[in-house]
Amino acid sequence: MSRLTRTAAIQLCATPDVDGNLRTAEHLCREAAEAGAEVIMLPEAFAFLGPEREKRSVLEPLPAIGERARAAPGPVLARCQALARETGCHLILGGFHESSPDPEKCYNTCVHLTPDGNVAAAYRKIHLFDISLADGTQLRESSRTLAGDSVVTTRLPFGVLGLSVCYDIRFPYLYQKLADQGATVLTVPSAFTRTTGAAHWHVLLRARAIECQSYVVAAAQHGHNWGKRTSYGHSLIIDPWGQVLAELKDGNGFICADIDPAEVNRVRAELPSLQHRRQLK
Repeated sequence: MSRLTRTAAIQLCATPDVDGNLRTAEHLCREAAEAGAEVIMLPEAFAFLGPEREKRSVLEPLPAIGERARAAPGPVLARCQALARETGCHLILGGFHESSPDPEKCYNTCVHLTPDGNVAAAYRKIHLFDISLADGTQLRESSRTLAGDSVVTTRLPFGVLGLSVCYDIRFPYLYQKLADQGATVLTVPSAFTRTTGAAHWHVLLRARAIECQSYVVAAAQHGHNWGKRTSYGHSLIIDPWGQVLAELKDGNGFICADIDPAEVNRVRAELPSLQHRRQLK
């Protein structure tokens, strides 16, 4: 049975320092749990954000969903599993650097850990961030990352959560598919650049909430990560009517809000736009 669930989004500034990043994440997750959160969501690349050549050393495999792990977890996953058990919370690892069959590339994977530390779901980011901006920012995620090809949902105390990562937010059809699969909450862990964030972050997240009539929880990176890489921040929790319930503009910290399944049902009943969709020729 779905129920009212206090949910937190963590905001941090990850750098190439994996241990430092994890210590910050652990501290903030403990604080969120003490504030009553049952579900805690971390941003994309929470454990490492730095040069691609350095990222090779932090890649780790994930166990197959529903199967006993055949080997001990890597150090990042092990610490996250221990944190889930310590806090008794569901953790959404917003962007886990998962190893792949290609030694030159990895997956950018959103992972659901249950309170006992098990991997309940894993979504590999489908849309990869390849851009060249007028301010000189150039990013080619596809050069070192493999795209996923599966839509993934997972069950939490508030109901069904639809998984996505960052750049996915620009592709509405993904979120429509998640809503079709029963999602009432959408997670968008991100490391938006300052330039694209200032222009598009709020409007894209509110649009996905409104058109899917779902809560949106977007845990974000903020600040100077490394080199010329600076993230926008502004972690958000948005309700199914598109109202911002909580926002952290800058700095390390967390935001919380109560996710209410009854509010999703109310909005979808009063304005049944999901039922009014038509197949176009």
